[in-house]
Amino acid sequence: MDEDIDAINVVPLVDVMLVLLTIVLTTATFIATGRIPVDLAEARHAPSRQESPLVLTLTMERRIYLDDRPVADLSGALVAASRASPVLVRADGGLELKAFVDLVDRVKALGFQKVSLEVRRR
Repeated sequence: MDEDIDAINVVPLVDVMLVLLTIVLTTATFIATGRIPVDLAEARHAPSRQESPLVLTLTMERRIYLDDRPVADLSGALVAASRASPVLVRADGGLELKAFVDLVDRVKALGFQKVSLEVRRR
């Protein structure tokens, strides 16, 4: 029992480091974007944004978010916004067109005229 330890077992250390790395990489994606993850549709000619618009996000589960905050009543959430401000709709690419058109119709019925769709460039 008077033997000296000549080697250090690094396997547990590597295991712990890999788990920590996995946790960091998983959370860093959401923190870096700061947005609700939506798989955007693609377009060849997507315009670049000039102003800071109101951002409406429509997820695959048909949940609506205004500037990354969940919205239960769309008209109540947009009542304080200026009708001249642009509205950017981020809709999941897997949604049927009717869901997107219904959301745009609801926004335009509230008096907003500058409504556009955010897409990802190919």
